[in-house]
Amino acid sequence: MGHVSMNEEPVGKLCGRALSAADLERIRAAVREADPPQRAEIARRVCAALNWLDVQGRPKLMSCRVGLLRLHRAGLIALPAPRNGNGNGQALQSRCDALPEAVTLSGSVQALAGLRLEAIATAADSRLWNALIAHWHYLGYVPLSGAQLRYLIRWDGGVLGALGFGAAAWKVAARDRWIGWDAATRERQLGGVLNNARFLILPWVQVKNLASKVLAMAAARVVVDFPARYGASVVLLETFVEQPRFRGTCYRAANWQYLGETAGRGKLDRFGRAALPCKGVFAYPLRRDFRAALGVS
Repeated sequence: MGHVSMNEEPVGKLCGRALSAADLERIRAAVREADPPQRAEIARRVCAALNWLDVQGRPKLMSCRVGLLRLHRAGLIALPAPRNGNGNGQALQSRCDALPEAVTLSGSVQALAGLRLEAIATAADSRLWNALIAHWHYLGYVPLSGAQLRYLIRWDGGVLGALGFGAAAWKVAARDRWIGWDAATRERQLGGVLNNARFLILPWVQVKNLASKVLAMAAARVVVDFPARYGASVVLLETFVEQPRFRGTCYRAANWQYLGETAGRGKLDRFGRAALPCKGVFAYPLRRDFRAALGVS
């Protein structure tokens, strides 16, 4: 009978990936040996050491960097100081060339000429997206985890908000029951789920039905943009709405399904022990056979 080293047995999850004690030692070695000693170089070394690749064989650098930051904050590794900013995204506010002017906008969504979602394609767009979220989203700015899509919400008169999608949560009881998959199937198929991690309509924009309209536009975009960027399909969207701060009205209006509440834990699994507010879980299937696409017969 084969023998499995205890060091290779999973001790937790990190950005949807099983993490063993041996993996943690490999990560620590990458931190020690990185030359130059920078976070980007560490991420490259960790991806190589753990064979952390996407479906196209490219290093999953963003997921890795988010995971490394979580390990750092949990005290399990010690990362070098970031070259820019303070590591929490807040310094990015000052790097944006110009924030939109707070001018009250009201009326109907039909009156917004040229309403559109613009995928982040330039460094300037990225800085603007980061600054909008840092300034006006209640959760602030942190890098999105995993495969991601970010959009600016615009009309011909300027910027209305920002929208971002990242990796799905590893384990959510209400979602997992609703889909009907077991733990092994979830681990294999989780890449088919995309998390709406940030959604911001600027506070002075008071246009009725704009939020639900944007969500409908986003659902149509991600089924095209995600395969074009990552070479894989996404079949289900999810999001978490903090309660009682929000009621999820715009998601309900856009025909997202309410599935229940979270247990009040974060994404770090056994590495994240801080209690978090309970959140309402919402999901939006992007195709009728989404369960079959997620491995559920």
